[in-house]
Amino acid sequence: MNYLQKNGFMARRGILTLLVLLSSMTFFAQEEEAPKDGWTKGGNFSLLLNQSSFKNWVAGGDNAFAGNVSINYDANLVKGEWTWDNKFIVAYGLANSESKGTIKTDDRIEINSLAGRKAKGNWYYSMFANFLTQFTNGYDYAVSDEIAISKAFAPAYLSFGPGMLWKKSDNFKINISPATGKLTIVTDETLSNAGMYGVDPGETLRTELGFYVGAYHKADIMKNVSLENILNLYSNYLDNPQNIDIGHQLNLVMQVNKYISANLGLHTIYDDNMIQKTQFKEVFGIGFNYKF
Repeated sequence: MNYLQKNGFMARRGILTLLVLLSSMTFFAQEEEAPKDGWTKGGNFSLLLNQSSFKNWVAGGDNAFAGNVSINYDANLVKGEWTWDNKFIVAYGLANSESKGTIKTDDRIEINSLAGRKAKGNWYYSMFANFLTQFTNGYDYAVSDEIAISKAFAPAYLSFGPGMLWKKSDNFKINISPATGKLTIVTDETLSNAGMYGVDPGETLRTELGFYVGAYHKADIMKNVSLENILNLYSNYLDNPQNIDIGHQLNLVMQVNKYISANLGLHTIYDDNMIQKTQFKEVFGIGFNYKF
């Protein structure tokens, strides 16, 4: 596949991803009352545990234990013609097995803020900001568990820009920003000197200007089962605009009772400044789930 074919394919995939998500949003859309003035706050704490044990098992197996903890918190404000939505996501996971020892399975700090002033109907003039990084060092365990390929603030991503927001409710909104600034920060000297994550070798900052679309939808698809979709698309005007960065998160929570649930999380990323492959992560488990 040549360069133009590859980038054309990624552009079409980004558009297809958006269309599929918007279709699912429309299908599961629920009528909700317009939010009233004041703060609406709430979040979810999840602790998922997985364990497997083998002894004299002819088919083979590897004793293993894994744990994932996450917090997903929203704080949204409505005041007259103004709306201000904030989402905070932190997640961390470890797995230990006899053959591989302890490895990291999840690590994320994400802050989203979106402010809007009503224009007409469900449309708002908007301004958004997104920040993303991690807590601890990351490794390619297939290569080495001693040489870090990522660290806290290496990379870190900050995106921001004005645009237009279509907001049906706190659980159904799409933000379009045609003039989005994106900063890629690599504070570690070794990673910076290697030119990791798109920065020039020896530099700690990469700047971009592009087109951004962010969509969010959450709905109860049946009793005690909720589905959350988060989609981000970005095209850099300054470098290969045909190559669309894609970030999609799907969170499915199947509540057993007040504290026990089965959780499925799917996270897909394509960003050729990270790696020229599609990144995919899936986490499933039964564990402790607390809403606050």
